[in-house]
Order: sequence, then C-alpha cells, then structure tokens
Amino acid sequence: MTATYQKFILNFKQPSGTSRGILKTKETWFIKLEDHGKIGIGECGLFRGLSVDDVPHYQDILKWACLNIHLGLEVLLDELFKFPSIQFGLETAFTSLKSKDSFELFPSKFTQNTDSIPINGLIWMGTESFMKQQIKEKIDTGFSCIKMKIGAIDFQTELKLLKSIRKEFSKKDIELRVDANGAFQPSEALGKLKMLSEYHIHSIEQPIKQGQIQEMARLCEDSPLPIALDEELIGVFSKENKRELLQSIKPQYIILKPSLIGGFTGSKEWIQLAESQNIGWWITSALESNVGLNAIAQWTYMLNSKLPQGLGTGSIFTNNFDCPLQVKSGTLQYRKNTNWNFNF
Repeated sequence: MTATYQKFILNFKQPSGTSRGILKTKETWFIKLEDHGKIGIGECGLFRGLSVDDVPHYQDILKWACLNIHLGLEVLLDELFKFPSIQFGLETAFTSLKSKDSFELFPSKFTQNTDSIPINGLIWMGTESFMKQQIKEKIDTGFSCIKMKIGAIDFQTELKLLKSIRKEFSKKDIELRVDANGAFQPSEALGKLKMLSEYHIHSIEQPIKQGQIQEMARLCEDSPLPIALDEELIGVFSKENKRELLQSIKPQYIILKPSLIGGFTGSKEWIQLAESQNIGWWITSALESNVGLNAIAQWTYMLNSKLPQGLGTGSIFTNNFDCPLQVKSGTLQYRKNTNWNFNF
C-alpha cells in the first residue's frame, strides 16, 4: 500500500463572517491510498485558527503518516491522537479503500436516495440586510431549522432579526439555533441569554470562549435556554478527560465536528459519554470540501439521530467538487446518479 497527500485551497463564494473574523479561503488536505489497483480518498479538514492541530509542522506530520501507512489504521490513530484532522482523513481513506465505490463509504437508504438527513440552514454574519436576505432564502427553500451565527454585529440588531422571524413563524414552524462562537464575555453572557430566550431559541452554541470551565458550568446551570458545547470539545483527547469535562459543565447538548475532535472514533466516544449523562448531541461539518462532507454525512445517517444536523456547507465554495450531495427542502440528499469530478 502507498499513501500520498496534497494541499487544496477552497474559495468562498462570498466572504463568510464569524465572530473570529471574515473567511475568504479554507485550506484543506487530501490523502490518497493505493493498494493493488484500488484507491481510497480521505480529507484532512484542517481549520486554521481553530483546529488543535494547526501547527507549523502540520505537513511534516502528514508526510510521516503517509510514509508509515503500513502500520495500519489503528496504530496510526493512536500515534496521531493530537492530530484529529489527520485521524479523520485516515479513517475516511481506509474506509474508502475497502468500499466498492471510493465515495460510497457507508451504504444505506441515504446513499440509495430513499431517505434524507434533516439539516439546519446556516445564516452567516454580515449586515442586517444580508442576514435578512439569507433568512428569507432559507425559509423559502423549505428549512424548518435555522442556525444563525451571532456575536459579530450589534447584539440589539441580532435580537431584532430574531424578533422579525418570530413575528412570522412560531417555534412550531421554525426551530431557531444560534451560535456565538465564544463571543460573549462571562460577565454579560447570562443577561444576553435571558434576552435571547424571549424568542424561543432551541439552543445556543458556545456562548463564551472555551476553557472557562467554571463559568460555563454556571451558565449551563442558570441559563434559561439550552447550551451546546462546540469549541469546548477541541483538544480534549482522553476518554477520562472527556467524561470529566461533561460532568463538570453539564451542558444540555454537545456538537461534534469529526475533523476537529478525532474523526469518527473520537466522535463516537463523545456520543457514548454524552448519552450516559443524558446530554443531547448532533453532528456538524467544519467547512470541509464535499469529500469530507460526503464522509461525515454518510456516517451521520448511520447514527439514526432525529435532530437536524449541521451538514449544509457544501455549496459555499466556488471550487468545490461536483458530487451526489444535494440540499433540498431543508434536507441533505444523495443523488445516486450524479458523478464526482474529484481528481488527485
């Protein structure tokens, strides 16, 4: 078996706003395995500025993984526990290699296009008019769950946008999620959560920055709306540390991004620990190309979650790869007869 890797830059159709700044491009890496004429493809979804494995020698680690591919997946996952994006890429590549079709990793009713995955419609930060336009588009195209990124523009303007949605749509019509990406200060967070709760918000992701365990625990206890941990999970490697984090904070939900938390293996461990503590969860992509998104979507379907997932990011890049994934009527679908245009 041989393994090679390649860098790829994804370009956003329009600059996308988060509380961490404006995103114009997204770096990613691909791993290709070859064994007796068979090919396996995986994506290492490195997220600069967010991934725990955003280190200067990232490419050296990727090169080491390819040179030592003979060690096998299990050994490599153990050796690379501090590099979750590479773990995810390797898991996907090995699964791809074993599959009849390099891109149909987990055959199911989803990949047969007889079932779909409910997803949330993502509203990026921007001007009030831009955000209003996105909200209208999502509702018009059949989304019943909308996730709005907040924390970058004036908070009162964000409340006004939520109020305008609730004037037209009740919580039975539209489920509203918000994602603060750690934008709130601990001293102001509870007050802001109380104001947000007036609009029947399903949940808020990461209201304060990760690493403030006591403050986050206090918020989860006192908050009038459910809190979901997101960035808080990044960089927590051992099962014991994961259990301890959940027991200390006691969140209502956790959000799992395989590229950022140890691939499918790491995500499964989080799910098992969360369920043992009656904590809800859902899966979200982390701006991977359609190669990574395809793997996450197929794997997510196998988990049988009924909640809307965060898997609607495939159309935000100008140079993404044509693939069977399609967003339609608030769901992610798999058009069996659509071909990939991926070349490596």
